Amino acid sequence: MTDTYAVFGNPIAHSKSPLIHGWFAEQTGQDMTYQALLAPEDDFQGHAEAFFAEGGQGANVTVPFKLDALVFADKLSPRARRAGAVNTLQKGQNEEIYGDNTDGIGLVRDLTDNLGLDLKGKRVLLVGAGGAARGAVEPLINAGVARLKIANRTPEKAQQLIKIFHGLQPEAELAAGNWDSLEGSQFDLIINATSASLSGSVPPLPRGLFAPGAVAYDMMYAARPTPFMSWAEDVGASEVSDGLGMLVEQAAEAFFLWRQVRPETTGILHRLRMLLQEEAHG
Repeated sequence: MTDTYAVFGNPIAHSKSPLIHGWFAEQTGQDMTYQALLAPEDDFQGHAEAFFAEGGQGANVTVPFKLDALVFADKLSPRARRAGAVNTLQKGQNEEIYGDNTDGIGLVRDLTDNLGLDLKGKRVLLVGAGGAARGAVEPLINAGVARLKIANRTPEKAQQLIKIFHGLQPEAELAAGNWDSLEGSQFDLIINATSASLSGSVPPLPRGLFAPGAVAYDMMYAARPTPFMSWAEDVGASEVSDGLGMLVEQAAEAFFLWRQVRPETTGILHRLRMLLQEEAHG
């Protein structure tokens, strides 16, 4: 019997997840379907309940429903509980819905496996303290970074995140602040977890943040360099990357949770990059 999966979002028509999971299923020989489902902003729960009641086995959750999914799940993984957001749902025993967060592990896998970065001992700046940032904090700390600073327009949100993850790895130095607090600091890796690139803007970060050999990473992705990537190149980043690899790697982690088989991602990422470029020139 063919198993049914989906991704919930609003908007959702642009989602590449059905394509990615379709390729994963083809590659690994899994009997499953995967569709994009638009849910109204005020009724994620009703649509998710109907999907699972009709036989759905699992779902990804994207903007703006990651907090709704956190409430919807019957059980949470430790990383989802600490992140305060769920992007992956799975029907388990006794019809219980299990909630997890694969965003952060997808980010770290992209940084380490696809980009070849060694995060141990690195000074990392996470720009933004919203849902995207929340899922990234724990995996970054567990990857062995020496220092993680979260900067946000309103520093209180960044400080709340630091409190949640304080003590997870005692040797990691955690800090929080606003844009002005970054003056005079340097980092080996700067990750943009804001959605500023979607509106063509860049967070108002001071110059001089990039240490020699530093990398800039934007969680957003596009066929062309994002505004954050272009800015970072102009002010001293040695390497820049968008978040397309994170999209593929978080999907692979969700696929593994559902199917207990891990797809190979390098070829999928290449196919997706080529497709984006074709769409941009189409």
